[in-house]
Amino acid sequence: MTTEATEALAGLLVEQAPDAVIFAGTDGVIQTWNAAAAAMFGFSEAEAIGQNLDIIVPDQFREAHWKGYDRALEAGDTKYRGQSLPTRAQKASGEAFYVELSFAIVHGRDGAVIGALAHARDINDRFERDRASRRRLREMEEELKALKGDGAAPASP
Repeated sequence: MTTEATEALAGLLVEQAPDAVIFAGTDGVIQTWNAAAAAMFGFSEAEAIGQNLDIIVPDQFREAHWKGYDRALEAGDTKYRGQSLPTRAQKASGEAFYVELSFAIVHGRDGAVIGALAHARDINDRFERDRASRRRLREMEEELKALKGDGAAPASP
């Protein structure tokens, strides 16, 4: 495969990836934004490219986000390599939702850090279902404690 064909394939893989693919340079400005990112966050590629990552990071998380971003770029790696982390993100509408993110620090051919890559997946429905299940489990545990605490003899095996 020629270099041109390889580059064309790489572009197609990013564009057609099922998860959102976002790349931002060392300045935090978005340079790559695929179709899945547009569908998930509600910003078209034209609206997102050239914007700061703050467009998808909720206000209350921005300070921590930028500390982590800068630390990872400086280190040339992320402590979350190989992990997918649930966190909150923000849509163009301002609505917050849960996403699962995986990160990589991207190095140029010369080894210098050129930015950060994130893959994102919308997990909001699953996260809310899991949260409801955990809440119901806690309620049931409290009910069981209350029943055991009422002086009734424990059931025999």
